[in-house]
Amino acid sequence: MTDGLKHAYDLTFDCVQCGYCLPACPTYETMESETHSPRGRINLVKMVAEGKASVEDMEEPIEKCLGCMACTSVCPTNVQYGSILENAKEVLDESKQTGAVESFLFDDFIPSRRWMDRLGVATWLFQKSGADRIADRLPWKMPLHLEAFAGILPEMPSPAKRNERATRYMRKRPAVKKVGFFTGCIMDSVFFGSNESTIELLLRSGAEVVLPENQTCCGALHAHSGKKEKAIELAKQNIAAYEEEQFDYIVENAGGCGAQMIDYPSLFEEGTEWHERAVAFSSRVKDISEVLVEMDGLAFSKEVDQTVTYQPSCHMTYVQKVVEPPLELLRKVPGLQLEELERPGFCCGSAGVYNLVQHEDSMDVLDVKMEDVCRTGADQVVTSNPGCLLQMKLGIKREGMESEAVHLVDLLMEADPESRY
Repeated sequence: MTDGLKHAYDLTFDCVQCGYCLPACPTYETMESETHSPRGRINLVKMVAEGKASVEDMEEPIEKCLGCMACTSVCPTNVQYGSILENAKEVLDESKQTGAVESFLFDDFIPSRRWMDRLGVATWLFQKSGADRIADRLPWKMPLHLEAFAGILPEMPSPAKRNERATRYMRKRPAVKKVGFFTGCIMDSVFFGSNESTIELLLRSGAEVVLPENQTCCGALHAHSGKKEKAIELAKQNIAAYEEEQFDYIVENAGGCGAQMIDYPSLFEEGTEWHERAVAFSSRVKDISEVLVEMDGLAFSKEVDQTVTYQPSCHMTYVQKVVEPPLELLRKVPGLQLEELERPGFCCGSAGVYNLVQHEDSMDVLDVKMEDVCRTGADQVVTSNPGCLLQMKLGIKREGMESEAVHLVDLLMEADPESRY
């Protein structure tokens, strides 16, 4: 038995089989199968460890788990489901040979700011050529799910615009806080404009903003894919990058990144130097909404005559435990009518790259979410995570709605349009 499987096995005994997790689990609802519930997956891990089932037997149920962590919010015995899941994925990853393309993506492409910038530039060229508008009529055919995403990407900035970005933003007036901004990989390559809005809002709120040059991918995709060693390597690089200066906060605007970074201590053995450094790092990680609420420096001088609903990121809700700050900010915007979802904690189906690798299952989950969204009659769906944002854009397109999906920071910029620092 591998160390990962042994650790997962030990944790399974905290589960008392009560079934409270079942109604909270999106895949249990859409697939109507015990095997695709948290309880079913825990039992499978236990059976594999005891030699009563093969690793292959647990592959599909584990891979089809969204990893949303909704089950942890209702578990009466505090089962560490996230740790069980990631250790099980590590076992699966070790049991199969990694292909060259997958190795390149995880080891070289995603963690590289140069490659991610190239992705942004390539997408800009794709849009400028007009190919994004005729993707379904191109002589070569993309897979249908990639074709769907091609038409919902935000307008990309030019390479020149990307190169204008500084690494340090000072206020003319004294700063109240000094923050290190974590730009992320997908956020910076695909939602560059939202990152610019984040920097601007922090400045207006009274912060000095620094973008450490040695920061890298948070490692969430690696950890959730069973690639623990790479996740550890990336965590070490980020911890070291943000130790170069003393920051009051390490600010992120992507729920998935924030959840991974506050969980960095779990990657290291307690009592070691890196565990202590990870604890110090994670204690300063804050979602942008938390910092904006605390600093209370935004004016909200412009009325925004819109009905909006807020789609919370699962990792932001269940791992970071950030629920009220985004809603508090939205309630401060003059003219804005907030219609809350009936089931805000139900996953949208994005779940990292789940909507790419498990597309049909992801769309089943999205359909449930969109029923809730449609009920609100919202003009805008607001969220705080890149995966959720793309998924909401796709859901709106699939439903034929006239609504739009926006990142929280972009809506706040609309309500506070004047620079004053």
